[in-house]
Parts: sequence; structure tokens; C-alpha cells
Amino acid sequence: MNLSVIHLELGMLGTNCYIITRHQDAIVIDPGGDYEKLNSVLQEHNITPRAIILTHAHFDHIGAVEPLRKEYQIPVYMHEVEKEWLTDASLNGSELFGVGQIASSMPPNHFLEEGMLEVEDFKFNVLHTPGHSPGSVSLWFEEDLILIAGDTLFNGSIGRTDLPFGNHEKLISMIKEKILTLPQNAVVYPGHGPSTTVGQEKQINPFLQ
Repeated sequence: MNLSVIHLELGMLGTNCYIITRHQDAIVIDPGGDYEKLNSVLQEHNITPRAIILTHAHFDHIGAVEPLRKEYQIPVYMHEVEKEWLTDASLNGSELFGVGQIASSMPPNHFLEEGMLEVEDFKFNVLHTPGHSPGSVSLWFEEDLILIAGDTLFNGSIGRTDLPFGNHEKLISMIKEKILTLPQNAVVYPGHGPSTTVGQEKQINPFLQ
């Protein structure tokens, strides 16, 4: 598909937001905050967002969902098990961390399920990878060897499982079953920190040995 990836760090935790572009169209993954910064990048590159995809609905990944959805009249996709997290600050962690009421005013438009999905001109495989949260997903763009991993797998680390609804054993199982079996040269774009590759994490990640 010849996709391009624009990486932004947004919101109070510097969460990675990825703008996946094909020509001048894009899907925006995890718009965690700082809407004006995000929108200025879209306008600077003359990019038209077609959808918002959430790897999960923790507060630091959803802060700019509503202004982006309203401005461009685009749908939001996420896993159904966390559908209430998007609109409930008591579930998405913003109340727990004392950062105020961070939530969307509207529920998601569509639900992500395991398997192949086409959104506009973007085709990718949805991998349900719970552990960090029950509705965590990773997005596998096979033709371009791109994996958007959310807070499942990081460069040299893994997602937290000490938060409500976390499950360490499940997270490790999902990473080994669904991510480490991908091509070794696949680039992994995590929810926080620098990118890595499947092969690198298989060899050196201390949590996966």
C-alpha cells in the first residue's frame, strides 16, 4: 500500500499518536490530546483524516478524539469491550490518576473485531491483544510491515498490567502468540517511546525471555 507514518507525541503523558497516510488520506490512531497541534500537522501536510482508530481507551490515548471527530465528521473505531471507557472517566483512568474528567461526549461509531478490516482505502489486520487492558488491539499492516502495538509491546518493555483490569499472564501470552510470530523485520510502533522491530524484541526484551 506504500503507507507513510507520521508520529506525534500528544497529551500530558506524551502518548504516541500515529497518522497513517496513503496519498492525502489518513487514519489517525490514538489522538491522545493537544488537538490544535494534531490539527496543525494535518493541515500543514494537506491530509484529510478518514477515521480514528483506538488501540485502547485509557485516558492518555483519547484526549483529542472528540474535537477531531467533530471537526472532520469521521467515525471512531475501538474494541467493544471498552466502549463505555470512551465516555466514562471512572473507567478510562483519568479519575484514578487525578487528571480531571477526560472522556468523549459520544460513544464509538464502530467496533473492532479480530481479523481483516478495511477502513476507506486502508486495509489492516486487527489483533485483539488484551493484557494491558481488556480491549487492547494491535493493528497489523502486512503489506508495509507496520504494527501499531498500542500499550501492548514497547521497545525493551511491555505494557503495564498493574492498572485495573490488567492481566500480566494474558499480555505475555498475546505478545508471544500474535506479535512475535510476525516477520522479524516488522516495525513495531508502540503507544509510548521509540519504535522497534519484532526481531529485536524477540531477542532482547527481558520480559519475553
